[in-house]
Amino acid sequence: MAEQNIAGGVTAAGPGYDPQKIEEKWQKRWAEARVFETEADPSKPKYYVLEMLPYPSGTMHMGHMRNYAIGDVVARVKRMRGFNVLHPMGWDAFGLPAENAAIKNNTHPREWTNKNIAEFQRVLRRFGFSYDWRREISTCEPEYYRWNQWFFLRMLERGLAYRKKSRVNWCPKCCTVLANEQVINGGYCWRHEDTLVESREIEQWFLKTTAYADQLLDDLKQLEGKWPERVILMQRNWIGKSQGAKVKFAVADVAGAQPIEVFTTRIDTIYGATAVILAPGHPLLSKLLKDSPAQAEAAPKLAKMRQTSVKTEELATMEKEGFFTGRYAVNPFSGEKIPIWVGNFVLMEYGTGAIMAVPAHDQRDLEFCRKYGLPVRVVVERKEVESSKLKAEADKKVAAAVHSNQETVEEAFTEYGVIVNSGPDSGMESAAAIAKMAAFAEQKGFGHVETIFRLRDWGISRQRYWGTPIPVIYCPKDGLVPVPDKDLPVLLPPNPKLTGEGESPLAATPEFVSTTCPKCGGPARRETDTMDTFVDSSWYFYRYCDPRNEKAPFDSAKVAYWFPIDQYIGGITHAILHLLYSRFWCKVMRDLGMISHNEPIERLFTQGMVQKGGVAMSKSRGNVVGAEDMAQKYGADTGRLYTLFAAPPEKDLEWSEESIEGSWRFLNRVYRLVERHAPGVKGVRSKNTDAAAESPKEKFLLRKTHQTLRRVTQDFETRWHFNSAIALVMEITNEIYSQEPLDKDVRPGVRKEVLELLTLMLAPMTPHLAEELWEMLGHSNGLWKASWPVFDEALTREEEVEIPVQVNGRLRGKVKVRVGAGADEVEKLARADAAIAPHLAGNTVVKRILVPDKLLNLVVA
Repeated sequence: MAEQNIAGGVTAAGPGYDPQKIEEKWQKRWAEARVFETEADPSKPKYYVLEMLPYPSGTMHMGHMRNYAIGDVVARVKRMRGFNVLHPMGWDAFGLPAENAAIKNNTHPREWTNKNIAEFQRVLRRFGFSYDWRREISTCEPEYYRWNQWFFLRMLERGLAYRKKSRVNWCPKCCTVLANEQVINGGYCWRHEDTLVESREIEQWFLKTTAYADQLLDDLKQLEGKWPERVILMQRNWIGKSQGAKVKFAVADVAGAQPIEVFTTRIDTIYGATAVILAPGHPLLSKLLKDSPAQAEAAPKLAKMRQTSVKTEELATMEKEGFFTGRYAVNPFSGEKIPIWVGNFVLMEYGTGAIMAVPAHDQRDLEFCRKYGLPVRVVVERKEVESSKLKAEADKKVAAAVHSNQETVEEAFTEYGVIVNSGPDSGMESAAAIAKMAAFAEQKGFGHVETIFRLRDWGISRQRYWGTPIPVIYCPKDGLVPVPDKDLPVLLPPNPKLTGEGESPLAATPEFVSTTCPKCGGPARRETDTMDTFVDSSWYFYRYCDPRNEKAPFDSAKVAYWFPIDQYIGGITHAILHLLYSRFWCKVMRDLGMISHNEPIERLFTQGMVQKGGVAMSKSRGNVVGAEDMAQKYGADTGRLYTLFAAPPEKDLEWSEESIEGSWRFLNRVYRLVERHAPGVKGVRSKNTDAAAESPKEKFLLRKTHQTLRRVTQDFETRWHFNSAIALVMEITNEIYSQEPLDKDVRPGVRKEVLELLTLMLAPMTPHLAEELWEMLGHSNGLWKASWPVFDEALTREEEVEIPVQVNGRLRGKVKVRVGAGADEVEKLARADAAIAPHLAGNTVVKRILVPDKLLNLVVA
């Protein structure tokens, strides 16, 4: 028999397992038979399984392959179970990396992107993933991005798209807005690590995600138990619903100054406010600082703050900086004048851009006030202390604080408790005080109850070339004019000047900028920002249902058949933005009357990362294992099997060359087994024989095979334990080998059944090899037409079981008995057992406790 070397070559002794030849053969057959092409079929249950579309950059590595292998197993099992499966693939093709690569390589982004797409597609086909390639989309093609523009215009009509000035992360060298993730190393550009990112206010386009904040939050309940709990929590925190009150603090001694409005969830602590702190971008600052004694000192500090980018996730740990404006605000509850400060940790994007600093009951406020010597006043104490005693102690502390101007508080007490030092509200519990004080503020006209969200509207403007042009025209006469639908798509100019510096490439392209107003026919200019690429990925999975539609984004009837997505698979890194924006887009389309469902994704699975050297595979880290290299060396089926076997799919996987060689050897072993016995069973019908006529070897093989099939079916259908399913298949392979020679005491029909079931269990994971084995076993029709096998319940039952035997409650040994044996039979075998018999000798059994097939306890005296 031939032995194959690791590199995939074959010795002169014979053909053996040649994965490259087998995989090429079956991929060609699948393509010719159009096996994975599908259309809506109401006679079948549908199943839409999808992996998140890749960004075509660099080399496809085994980290990518794991994601696609998981999805492909699900797709293949569902097809075998009789489902009409939609399993498409496409490309998230726009984005700044392509533009940067084009600049670096002196090529057009489209050329660079399409070259990568061709390579990615080739590798995916090489691994035999069962995609319907007719439905392939690329988001950088005009036939796709015209519908981005169409959706934008519909949102513009409904007030869901708007333009405003906003503070953004701005790289002065890139001359573009940066996402928070692109600001690194404490405030530097990810591309130009020597360039400090600025906070700049510019005109930006936004989509009003906040209009759906309540729905986005409430509908997470529909996903509980179907999405990972971690992802739901991350989304819930990102939306960040807060119920509280807005309260106005009048500005003292500044004529005509508007009150400063703050939002607080803890109005019960307002008597503990010792300062009002404004965000650097607060609109009242210019009036407050005008003619202020602190104006000269404050101006450079304010300018520096406004230029510094601050990430929300850094607020808890960043160094708190601030300055006094020289002005005071009046606490509407106590009438006390408290200083107005500016702090770098207060953001205009959340709440009102102003806070009341209550240092005794907020840790960030405490850090700030400690640094600048502002008072710390306790106004809430723990419930466990009696209110009267607590009030007395608090009054003593307050008196000391007034004397020293600094309360001794080591850590802010942020829980609910009993109110102290709060005028008429002292002695109340926090919850009751919050309700009473909010009502009082509303009654007196200086406050009201309000709910706010951490969620901000989605800024989609990008100052780059390689993205969807925003379909808006600016006319000197008519102002902002939407591009008419009939003029879509607004195409990207074919030959932009890309330098990576200076103004937007579109703004520097006169033939793009200069246009005609659709209303008056006069000269006008185009919007030169392009859309955030999250727009492309927010609805792409709908386009798969109808990818060649030239009249609409999709046919609603086709979407109604396939949606929602039954299973979506991707990394945890997309838990917030991509999934949140997709959910928002779904609700907008529902309100446009295009779809009827509320959520696009029924079930979500987040797979673990493939690591090498303890860190995730990444081209930037130089630790990738190329998918093509693995396929060439071991075969695609081996690569697929290893990524599924090495760890549970939700866990990280540490790459091991030794382990993948083990997977390769296992597939060789299976091939040799079938190759050896196929000639003897090829023309035989696979069927069970009468139990009475079966030899012990046949009974053993059938029982073990059907037991394995039962457990593998459970792993595929209910638990996604692909690694344990593979372990079971390896185990049954060993069991079959243990019964060699199979042509002795095993009739051809039984041999064929066992080998067929082994092949079918492997089919979703190693489809090329399984097809080859299926053909070797005498099937002229491809395995792709086969159904998932059904285990025989009767055959899964053991004929014998091993049960423990106790004597007076202590384990003394185990005996093998037939299934269902009674107490007399088990005791007889126990008395004959060398380990148990001495504990019974000379004693009388006074009681027997039998748990059938599980345990016998003999009580002796």
